[in-house]
Amino acid sequence: MSSTSKGRSIELFFVDGHPQGMKTATIPFQWTGHVLVINRTQLPKTMLRPEIERPGVYLLVGEKDDRPLLYIGETDDVKARLKNHAAKKDWWSEAICITSNGEPLNKAHARYLESRLISDALRLRKISLDNEQSPPERTLSEAARAHMDDFLENTYLVLPALRYDFFSESRRLPSVELPEETGDHAVSFVTKVPELEIQARAMLLDEQFVVQAGSGARLNWIGAEGGHSSYQSLFNDLVDQGVLTEKGDHRVFSDSYGFSSTSAAGAIVKGRATAGPTTWKVEGTKQTYKDWEADQLDAVSEEE
Repeated sequence: MSSTSKGRSIELFFVDGHPQGMKTATIPFQWTGHVLVINRTQLPKTMLRPEIERPGVYLLVGEKDDRPLLYIGETDDVKARLKNHAAKKDWWSEAICITSNGEPLNKAHARYLESRLISDALRLRKISLDNEQSPPERTLSEAARAHMDDFLENTYLVLPALRYDFFSESRRLPSVELPEETGDHAVSFVTKVPELEIQARAMLLDEQFVVQAGSGARLNWIGAEGGHSSYQSLFNDLVDQGVLTEKGDHRVFSDSYGFSSTSAAGAIVKGRATAGPTTWKVEGTKQTYKDWEADQLDAVSEEE
């Protein structure tokens, strides 16, 4: 993310008064799109909502054979299509309906969005698809294509806020050459797996903890299942995406990769849950990230 990126506001509305129930999402004054998320148990109530009588695209989310599964479709009438899928597909438990509050999407728009959604889901490989085939990208006028690309960009902004990251690329970053000499704004951190002679190097960049391309990581996940199993899932995802590639008895980062925390980054490098703030140390010193962070906070306090 660029340091010049502007802030955005997403409006979430919990229809039933709690986040586990039916909810809607919009970007006020900036996007005509409208997202409705329902649980399958809420289908009867959903049939009464006017937005699902519009054309649009929809995502069915659930599990099949103990694996997360996603189906992506387009339709002139979301209401009728949900009824059809309720009768023919028994594995899905949630539906995400994406329509427009402004000028309605037409058939060509919906097919273009469907094609792009399926293509991006296949490319990112974050979840298995139930779609039997990927439809060809629909031809639109230059203006319509630009409008739909903008519509899709906003869709990809809203979905992670609803905790659906099938299309999120926010963590994968271009390969970055970290500076040899570090200053106040470019501090490098390292962590090691001594028994395997593995070392990883990272730095803070645009509020992400970025592990540098070429850094080492354990060959396989060795940590226990349970409370930190999300780290194991992330480890496996990075292997599947080709971010972690095999090299002899360990793996290396083929690209620099941004993590939301030092603990997540440390877990991927070491192949098990680890306390990131004490695992990472300022390069060339024994100072931990935790102590370095404390110094930064003290410096800010002194300036106030």
